[in-house]
This record gives sequence, structure tokens and C-alpha cells, in this order.
Amino acid sequence: MSTSSEQPEKPLHELLTTSLVDIYVGSENTDWTIHEKLLCYHSPFFRKIFYNKENRESKTKSYGLPDSDDLPFELFVGWLYSRALRYPEAEKDVGPLLDLYFLSEQFQITKLSDDVVETVRAFYHNNETYPGLRRVQYVYANTSEDNEMREMMVNSVARYLTLSDAIPAHWENALKKNGQLSVDIIRSIQQWHLEGRSVPDARDVSQDRGREKVGFSAVAEGMSMTEIKDEDVDLDHSKTNGSS
Repeated sequence: MSTSSEQPEKPLHELLTTSLVDIYVGSENTDWTIHEKLLCYHSPFFRKIFYNKENRESKTKSYGLPDSDDLPFELFVGWLYSRALRYPEAEKDVGPLLDLYFLSEQFQITKLSDDVVETVRAFYHNNETYPGLRRVQYVYANTSEDNEMREMMVNSVARYLTLSDAIPAHWENALKKNGQLSVDIIRSIQQWHLEGRSVPDARDVSQDRGREKVGFSAVAEGMSMTEIKDEDVDLDHSKTNGSS
């Protein structure tokens, strides 16, 4: 039941068998009835739940996700049957997509994870904006190192801060509080492999001539680049303690 790129995916009609399972989502136990073969074909997580020996003998056909929300799971079901994601109309629609991304990681569906990252990436690029601090913090609170969504957001923020005239106050405070975020931004800039001649050399006094000296303490009152501005939250804030 592999979905690797080496094998063509099974067409939808072959996965819509008569066997159904019920997934109960959220505190209200919203019942989602899904084709078992379709769900297990795409998700190793659910494959272990419904296709192991113990559950086959007990004929278990249901599973609960009490800590998940209805909207991201609805997006998951939509993707499962259509293999397409709803493009966000506004920045507020990115939040449910991030929750969908966390579900895709839990369900071990790499293709869905990739699709969500590309959709979020396209939204910020097409709108000529950058992820706001709250979005970055939310991703950091729910992912580990070498995560694709985290990497995409950090790389975007690195570009935003590099091309800005100064560091906005809320970003300065966040970078002071979270060393890992600061280190990741520096690593992102290093991966650009900039040519030495394009980077100012403070050791060369001739390069200071005619340049306006700003100083490290400069903080922009406004922002020279467009960023989705949102309220600051603690980087230790977790998905289970609040919404995105």
C-alpha cells in the first residue's frame, strides 16, 4: 500500500470500497465517515490503527481525535478526496492551513505536507508579504528542527529582515528572547552563499565613506517591507493551548 513516487498512485475509484470508518474530531466528537481504504492508502498512521491484527479481530471501525479542530480536519478530508487544497483568500486563512500541516505530520502523509507548504509559500509570494511573527512562533512551537514549514518561514523572514532598513520592534524583542530563531535566520543567510564583494566589510575604512551610520539600536517605527503584522506571543505557546 505504498504511495512512493516510484509507483503510480491508485485511481480514486479503486479506493472507494464499501468499508467505511468513523473519525470523531474535537471536543464535540464531530463524526466524519470516510472510506477506509482511501484513508489507509494515504496515511501510515491510520493504516496501523485500522489494519493491525488486533483491530481486524475486534472489527474496530472508529478512532477519536479529541485534540484536533473541525476546520483543519475538514480541509484534510477535502484533500483526501480531491487531492487539492483550498487556496487562502486572506492571511487569516493561513492559520487553518498550518493546523492542517500539523495533522499531515501526525498522519504521516508527506504529499499533503508538501502541498500545504507550497500553498502557504504561494500565498505569501503572490501577495508580496511575509509571515508575521505570530505565525513563525506558532510553527516553532509545534515543529522540530529540519522541518520544511519551519525552514520556509525562517528563510522568508531572513529575507524580510535583510532587506528592511531596520528591525521592527516586535521582531527585535522576539529575537532577543529566542536564540534558536536568531541562529536559524543567520544559517539561512549563510545558505545564500553571498559573494564577499556584495557584503560590506567593516574592516575596510574606505567602505564607510559616504555611508550613513545608523547603529545597531535602530528600530523601524514602520516597516520598509510588507509583513503581516500580528500580536506577539510566547514562543513556548503550543497548539493545544490556543488557536493559530
